Amino acid sequence: MNYSEALEYIHSINWTFCKPGLERIRELCERLGDPQKSLKFIHVVGTNGKGSFCSMLESVLRESGYKTGLFTSPYVKEFGERMRFCGENISECELAEITGYIKPYADAMKDKPTEFELITAIGFEFFKRHECDVVILEAGMGGRLDSTNIIDSAILSVITGIALDHTAFLGDTLEKIAAEKAGIIKQGVPVLFGGEGVAEDIIKSYADEMGAPFYKTQRDALTNLTSTLNGTTFDFGDRQQIEISLLGLYQPINVANVLTAIDILKSRGMNIPESTVRSGLKRATWPARFEIIKKEPLVIFDGAHNPEGIDIAVKSIKHYFGDVKVMILTGVMRDKDYEYIAERLSEVSYRAYTVTADNPRALSATEYAGVLVKNGVEAIPCENINEALELALSEAKKSQSALVCLGSLYMYKDVTQNF
Repeated sequence: MNYSEALEYIHSINWTFCKPGLERIRELCERLGDPQKSLKFIHVVGTNGKGSFCSMLESVLRESGYKTGLFTSPYVKEFGERMRFCGENISECELAEITGYIKPYADAMKDKPTEFELITAIGFEFFKRHECDVVILEAGMGGRLDSTNIIDSAILSVITGIALDHTAFLGDTLEKIAAEKAGIIKQGVPVLFGGEGVAEDIIKSYADEMGAPFYKTQRDALTNLTSTLNGTTFDFGDRQQIEISLLGLYQPINVANVLTAIDILKSRGMNIPESTVRSGLKRATWPARFEIIKKEPLVIFDGAHNPEGIDIAVKSIKHYFGDVKVMILTGVMRDKDYEYIAERLSEVSYRAYTVTADNPRALSATEYAGVLVKNGVEAIPCENINEALELALSEAKKSQSALVCLGSLYMYKDVTQNF
């Protein structure tokens, strides 16, 4: 099996055919000899902030000398981003080899694994072969029935925050979604909650039932924030002048979660020197999160795609640009609250170029443009991202406006390949 054949096999089951349950991943892992049982995990769920949290924590642990595994989703450019060893994507050769190894076991199952279950199994086998000291394991969707929840235990369970998203699968209230996320809590394993609001009581209740020590990130310990398009500094508790290169006003909150997690891990015996905490955070990168992809004219990509994400993206745009409105290039999934998203974007944008994202769930560019116009934004539907970029960049040069691309991570590859 070569790389192309591996990807074709992995993607042969579309994710929209979601079948909740752990029976298939449990059977597949048993057939493989349960590779996950030889690994130590930090298990991460949450509506927003998971990827940035995982990336920064992995960077710190790698700087501290640990052999790290990192499992995240979705990828934004290359499939290999989903699973990394010590900061490096799985190679095309190794992905093909491991997929070829797993395929006969998966094909022999009466109830075949879903795409994400197959990817999870590939990740477990990859991390086992590299003898990782610790794997930062991001759930795909939900928690309780997510295939990553096959693990028996963890060093730490992390719930970054709770907001409304994937309501068709996880429930239509914050309480229901919190209960699904809390399903990752394991007996006696400490749990960190990085969010706020009604979800806290639910998660703490689950933790108490499982005898799991409960920790909460103290957001009010985050002070002296200075954030420009050149970087961000802030204090968090006794730690002064923390520096990160990641932009967006949500990133200091993600760092606060990382620092709280580090203190928990240190209390559990992990050796994480303060010098590597600082260097790991400063060197951490994470694409498509308020990322500057071109400086002249200024083009920023942000992966915000649900109401909470858009709220903080709008707040960030206002912070960096003040009262000056920007142009946006945007596409959105039909199953998102695009009416609300358009309403919020109207606060910071005077013109929008809409596209139909490369996904069967995408809202059409024409329909989305109509929603934006209704909210007072001049909107131009485009045939594709190339056309949208050509028009937007031409206008940006004339008007010296910034262009912010957001609404769907599925646009990232097509946008960035133009630069």
